[in-house]
Amino acid sequence: MKPLKKLLTTAMETVLSNEDINYDTLVSILLVENEEIRSINFEHRKINNITDVISFPMLDMENGRFITQPEEYDMDQGMLFLGDIVISVPKAIEQAQMYEHSVNREIAFLAIHGLLHLLGYDHETPEDEETMVKKQENILSLMELPR
Repeated sequence: MKPLKKLLTTAMETVLSNEDINYDTLVSILLVENEEIRSINFEHRKINNITDVISFPMLDMENGRFITQPEEYDMDQGMLFLGDIVISVPKAIEQAQMYEHSVNREIAFLAIHGLLHLLGYDHETPEDEETMVKKQENILSLMELPR
């Protein structure tokens, strides 16, 4: 398995295991350039800025729990489709340099952050942000990618 694919697969599996998601799951991860994520951000959020990661959840979840139980139409090839994660690679590289850690750590962080959004976590309040930060740091530690 190629190193980036392995990194992303490990990140997704670690989050899902930690969150006790007991379904075979499918997550789409799209790695893009800055202009493409700016376009996606504007099209879907009406924000004309480059961002690092955007998530598009397919299920109704809140804090890792299903609001509505998945049904047959939520499945794709026998797996539960959680949604899409779009990551800007140039932005990840820029942020890795800014935070003085590896690009692998930053891409894993963005993928983890995106998956937590697919699972219904958010960071709109200080309490919710603290929950997400703790979960992200825990997953990165389990992956041996701490700060």
